[in-house]
Amino acid sequence: MYNADRPSAEELPSTRQLIRSTLIAIMSAIAILFTIVLPSEYGIDPTGIGRALGLVEMGEIKMQLQEEAEQDGHSSIGSHQNRQTANVSFVNRIVAALLISPAAAQTTSPEWTDEIRIDLERGQGAEIKLVMKEGGKAEFLWVSENGKANYDLHGDGSGKKKSYKKGRGVPGDAGTLEAAFDGNHGWFWRNRDKQPITIILRVRGDYTDIKKYL
Repeated sequence: MYNADRPSAEELPSTRQLIRSTLIAIMSAIAILFTIVLPSEYGIDPTGIGRALGLVEMGEIKMQLQEEAEQDGHSSIGSHQNRQTANVSFVNRIVAALLISPAAAQTTSPEWTDEIRIDLERGQGAEIKLVMKEGGKAEFLWVSENGKANYDLHGDGSGKKKSYKKGRGVPGDAGTLEAAFDGNHGWFWRNRDKQPITIILRVRGDYTDIKKYL
């Protein structure tokens, strides 16, 4: 049986090249950590880049939703355990970020394809739908400025209907919407606060059109 020839010493990377590649990978990972991971996951923005890209709002929403979940029906012991779990998760994410290759820095795109603002008076409602194919995925981030809103994330089309998620008195939400079937998938908001609010929705992903029902 023929075995492939082993590479010669001249063909192998030198120690200096390996060290240089390792340092580049570490520097790229640190940059991703401070400009993307910390702002989008924890609302921490030491460089100011995360806020300019709209990632800080996503992180703040996630942290607030986590705090509300801990306070909702959890004992003090359970909350303490949740905080410990969150701290472990935080450390794990930092370690993972430090292992990201330089290629990840080139493929990560923090830009949103569309941003929509909707002003809602007290009691007023509005709906935004994405036209999507079954299995399509769309990342989203929405916040409610100057107050909180009730919302229903749902879809309809192809003779089908589906409710993905609902909330009452929510300051915002973020995540990935995966279409269960061909059709229109999106959000209905209603202002149940005491003053006018503004819904800001940012989306990107697998959709062909956006429909507004005001």
